[in-house]
Amino acid sequence: MVPRTEEQIFDSWQREGTALVTVCCTTYNHEAYLRDAIESFLMQETDFPFEIIIHDDASTDGTAKIILEYKKKYPRLIRTIIQSENQYSKAGLINPRFVFPEAMGKYLAICEGDDYWTDPLKLQKQVTFLEENPDYVITYSDFQPFDENGITDYDDVGARRDLTAAELKRATPIFTLTSCFRNVIGEVPPDLMSARYGDMVIWSLLGHHGKGKYLADVMPSAYRVHDRGLHSRKDDNQRAVMRLITISALYGYYVRIGDEEIARYFRSRMLMTLLQAMGFGFLYRFVRAVYRSWRGVFGNRR
Repeated sequence: MVPRTEEQIFDSWQREGTALVTVCCTTYNHEAYLRDAIESFLMQETDFPFEIIIHDDASTDGTAKIILEYKKKYPRLIRTIIQSENQYSKAGLINPRFVFPEAMGKYLAICEGDDYWTDPLKLQKQVTFLEENPDYVITYSDFQPFDENGITDYDDVGARRDLTAAELKRATPIFTLTSCFRNVIGEVPPDLMSARYGDMVIWSLLGHHGKGKYLADVMPSAYRVHDRGLHSRKDDNQRAVMRLITISALYGYYVRIGDEEIARYFRSRMLMTLLQAMGFGFLYRFVRAVYRSWRGVFGNRR
């Protein structure tokens, strides 16, 4: 499909004014994949204005060149943040620190530069739901993992159902590349800036503002599994370490604000994740099974 021009995209909008949605795309050495992501943003059919912010974290390949190429073609639609030093290695949390503060949209949608959307009505469906249901703060859908050989059986953990506000506070996993949510987080508390999984922090903070809606009628977004992926390239122990750092930050945050129930939840997760991070896989699975059995018998008693 031939990409629409900027004027064609603008002409399809039935509303005028500031962008209703900001598409937030973070990239790092995605030269081989980024065009797929950007084209999937440009194909979105909406009756409202949207904008695209692309953040490059000091890539060492041709990623920045591709970003500037699209910026030249779509100067009013695409905004760019090109870093000269890699920020993730210094402090993590790229979106909350650099992209979200620049977003003009009432809603934010996330997709990294190595993934892409397949449904041209994705944003329209998600925003329509959020506009009509103020008690929900986020919408999300399914994903389809693939690699260089095609569809793969790799299956990350992600919700395929609605989530309560409490479940969001617990950072229940969501397929990040499918998310569209209200721009209500504001400045992220400093004690959460050490987290390595920024999406967990985002979901947890959104839980203070409403519920989560799974939209089954949105076509699955394409999740690329490759050896350069921030998450997919890590082994189980490396992922466990990243989760442990993130969970510890969330635990400290909820202790500080006095939410004992959520703090207690993250404290229990810290123990199980620590065992996994130390490589005690069997012991981790045993403790997890015992913990689940305990919860089944005693529920959430204090």
